Amino acid sequence: MTTKSVDVLLVGAGAMSTTLGMLLKQLDPDLKICMVERLDYVAHESSDGWNNAGTGHAAYCELNYTPKKPDGSIDTTKAFKINSEFEVSLQFWSYLVEKNALPSPRQFINPTPHISFVWGEENVDFLRKRYATLSATPSFADMEYSEDPEVLREWMPLVMQNRDPAEKVAATRVTYGSDVNFGELARSMAKYLGTQSNFDLLLSRIVHDLDKQEDGSWNVTLKNTETGSKEVINSQFVFLGAGGGALPLLQKSGIKEGQGYGGFPVSGQWLVCKKPEIVEKHLAKVYGKAPIGAPPMSVPHLDTRIIDGQRALLFGPFAGFTTKFLKQGSILDLPKSIRAGNIKPMLSVAMHNMDLTRYLISEVMQSHGSRVEALRNFFPDARDEDWTLAHAGQRVQIIKKDADKGGKLEFGTEVITAADGSIAALLGASPGASTAVCTMLSIIEKCYIGSRGKSEWKERLKQMVPSYGESLADNPELLLSIRERTLDVLQLAETGEKAETA
Repeated sequence: MTTKSVDVLLVGAGAMSTTLGMLLKQLDPDLKICMVERLDYVAHESSDGWNNAGTGHAAYCELNYTPKKPDGSIDTTKAFKINSEFEVSLQFWSYLVEKNALPSPRQFINPTPHISFVWGEENVDFLRKRYATLSATPSFADMEYSEDPEVLREWMPLVMQNRDPAEKVAATRVTYGSDVNFGELARSMAKYLGTQSNFDLLLSRIVHDLDKQEDGSWNVTLKNTETGSKEVINSQFVFLGAGGGALPLLQKSGIKEGQGYGGFPVSGQWLVCKKPEIVEKHLAKVYGKAPIGAPPMSVPHLDTRIIDGQRALLFGPFAGFTTKFLKQGSILDLPKSIRAGNIKPMLSVAMHNMDLTRYLISEVMQSHGSRVEALRNFFPDARDEDWTLAHAGQRVQIIKKDADKGGKLEFGTEVITAADGSIAALLGASPGASTAVCTMLSIIEKCYIGSRGKSEWKERLKQMVPSYGESLADNPELLLSIRERTLDVLQLAETGEKAETA
């Protein structure tokens, strides 16, 4: 059984691990980094193009990021956080494009207006308040609002086509929203990393075991799924960025910080249309409000997708339940994850989320016709035969201990780090890849800069992310200068015909 030593071991070859690898290689080219992936291809799980919505989550259109408070006002806390974090991703991607470490932006990101669309008096009132609250700030100052059907017809002709003229509607729009192919982004970063010294990518490897050594390093045993052979990687730092597969790996590590965590897997499906005569009439990501009882990741949206240069439309997601933690995982993933330390939180979540369970069952039982009927809220003229069903990637939501209820279900992402900074794991889902750079920077700060005293990295981080260490929400001048640069470098200020013919 072969053994080799590295400074960093990245488990999983998706958007998270490739982002961390790129950041670390820019900070210290001499670091020995190894990335391992259970599949024979990079970014084929949650990061892959059709396994997610491709929305560059900036909180421009996602209404679940701005819930209404009991007093009727709008809670913008999460919207500002996500907006600032996505700006960090845009800065880093711009830096990599300028260094030729990433290809032409149009290969992984395309300008696609982000629109929030609602109907009914109550929802229109909500959107009006949301717009008034957000647009009064520099971060959202470019947001437009209209209740005029003619204006909305210009923004989204397919959505307004043959809509009941008596229906009360409203929408907001930010023209420089984006559609991101996170799979292509991850593969481009992995390709660049492969050209660097002291970097290895090992495909078709599953993590068999993780053992902490007396010197603080980790021995990670890998099994080659093609040959059956085993090998051991000794690493000073391990990152578990394996999507839904991160929880079982965290449990294998045995660190006390990971005790009590469980996972709630949720599958997803999309309706997809590739007919040119329909696709060409829609250039936007149009988000609505989630149905009552639906989880946040089930906010319905009609999206333009641009994958490998081809335009298509996507509608959904339609949630479902599965016991798999990965799309190409095992039905035993969930039962195998149950431990003495997490069974109480998991049972508590099951007891207190019966409405969610019923909702997921109803989603699974839907017919093709009923799914298309839901689509008609966004596209009144939709026909069953123009749309096909596609399966999205798996999402494993976080279950953790709660002092009051025993356990709670969280629809976000969370980094779990060992006290000594030797291992970190990323759990959860949306906004996920959109805020990967900010999330990976937090890991570097806690696991590298803080514990290894590399203070010179801070100056390099400022070169890669000019806003590093500062709040964009509190610094309008910095925000505007950075946004002007990223929109230019990433070619996101162009919409309409330019985007269509790219």
